[in-house]
Amino acid sequence: MQLSVKRSIRRCLVMACVAGAALFAVPGARAETTNDGLVRQGGLVHHDVSFRGGGGLLLHGTVLTAPGAPGTRPGIVLVGGSGPGPREEYRQEAEAFARAGITTLVYDKRTVGYSRAHLDFGLLADDALAGVRLLRDRKGVDPHHVGLWGFSEGGWVAPLAAARTSDVAFLITVAGSGHFPLRTQAWNLTTHLKHRGVSGSFLRVVAGPAAQLVGSTGRFPEADYDPRPALKRLHRTPVLALWGEHDTQVPPRESAQIFRHALDEAGNKHSVIRFVAGAAHNGHRTTDGFDRIGGPHFHGKPLGELAPGYAHTMTSWVRAVAAGHPPTSSTAPAPPQATSSIPVPDHAWSAWLVPALLLVGFSAYPLSAVLHRGPAVRAVRWLSGLGLFTVASAVLCPLAVFVLGDATAGPVVWGRPVAWLVVQLCALAVLVAAGVALAGALRERRAGGSVAWLRLAPVALATAGFVPWAVWWGALRP
Repeated sequence: MQLSVKRSIRRCLVMACVAGAALFAVPGARAETTNDGLVRQGGLVHHDVSFRGGGGLLLHGTVLTAPGAPGTRPGIVLVGGSGPGPREEYRQEAEAFARAGITTLVYDKRTVGYSRAHLDFGLLADDALAGVRLLRDRKGVDPHHVGLWGFSEGGWVAPLAAARTSDVAFLITVAGSGHFPLRTQAWNLTTHLKHRGVSGSFLRVVAGPAAQLVGSTGRFPEADYDPRPALKRLHRTPVLALWGEHDTQVPPRESAQIFRHALDEAGNKHSVIRFVAGAAHNGHRTTDGFDRIGGPHFHGKPLGELAPGYAHTMTSWVRAVAAGHPPTSSTAPAPPQATSSIPVPDHAWSAWLVPALLLVGFSAYPLSAVLHRGPAVRAVRWLSGLGLFTVASAVLCPLAVFVLGDATAGPVVWGRPVAWLVVQLCALAVLVAAGVALAGALRERRAGGSVAWLRLAPVALATAGFVPWAVWWGALRP
């Protein structure tokens, strides 16, 4: 009976290995399963593994190796970017490292304790370090030469993990941002909006006051995480920092400057900064950063094939580090960056307090009609309604871009999303209605008495405050 149970368990483990290795299947390549549960495919050995990450969460991944190489090998753990991050998304990089004789662990990103509203870089760093420990204990891996590779969001996580322990022998970042996450996301959104034909005030409001409002809600996770302290602790860890020539999601030129300054301040003598020609944010082939050329698809979207020289730059650097000859610090000339990022303004309270007061002021007049049946000025009713609609729409329009992405901007007319064009026309209508309402109120001042003037006071104050706010917010700017 015990033997039967053991055989059943062994059979299930083998089937799980085959299923996991299928994620890395190369079209047209034949997979062979050995007696020990390993899968050989495309000239590589795939071994599914499980390990405990931060908080004891069970994580699942695949270790890739090239068969036949004698002695111990360096190892590398791949730390993915934002989103759910299944291991399949990084199959091309994992295979490139493995074929170069570097034992590679790529794992499925945690979904517990990670969402659009909750993010903990420290917890993700614990996951990465658990992967490092797994490789360090693995037969055939040199425990003194196991490093981390971090892409995009992983460009914040991997340096944080490496700064915590000397177990990380080297670090590669791809498309790591040197700015806070909120500022990086604002630059990402405005870059994509500009590509869609948007210009002028809407770009400024997304990058400035709207980003400030998003930050004030506390719902943008790790909004003010500063990557520089972790980088400044990497005084002995060799670092290779790469950015695609056409990165449209993090500002590559600015980020490279921040990385260089922080690593120099750390006294790091083996930090190399490079830019990958013809590469997008993910280091894959592109013409302008917005498309992808060739390669597999992930969730229906093309990933693009690895840009020429991208994999060789990383693998040759790792081999040099493992051989005891880490390249000395150097920085390649940065390609042009289309737009500069904008610091997110401080004093976050003003981002929500001012529009909240305007909404209260514009709504006071119609609400007061319930308590007072005296004569009403029709133009003031229009002013109140237009003011309420314009303030609410001006706030919600750029916020939708942060929540749902740049595609929510919709059609673009005269350099403006249609919704924003409506907001700007309504802002002008508020000014016209204010003039008409003032004239009407003066004509009827005797009929209404002091109570009528008290009813007009809130909307008058709201209108006075609306003009500078609308200029600052962009509703009254080109």
